[in-house]
Amino acid sequence: MDTQGKLSVIGIWRQVMLSQFPGIHPRATLVVVLRGGRTEVGKHRVAFRLVDTDDTVLLEHSGEMQFTEPPAGITEVEAPGIVVFDLPFQRPGAHAIVVQIDGNEAARVPLNAALAIAQSSSGLH
Repeated sequence: MDTQGKLSVIGIWRQVMLSQFPGIHPRATLVVVLRGGRTEVGKHRVAFRLVDTDDTVLLEHSGEMQFTEPPAGITEVEAPGIVVFDLPFQRPGAHAIVVQIDGNEAARVPLNAALAIAQSSSGLH
């Protein structure tokens, strides 16, 4: 996000390639904008969870955020955020990053973890 609040998205992915399982995909970035009405002013608990197909939590980051009173005439409050984490995967397959606000699921971002196939210098494997 630049100084004028403009968001630039360089890449969006739904596939994560790992050289082995279990493994870690380093430095994954999730960009979120949380929005609500004036009734949402105050503290809220926010959690980001990586889950597998069984909804087993593989990673969780959580904390509190504060929505402040917007200026007169503004009916919505919003808070942008950028979350960076290393994603641990136990096995290949479907996963999701789940965003929870005050214990309720607000969003689910699907992604797939797969085994990267090593190629020889000749391009054959």
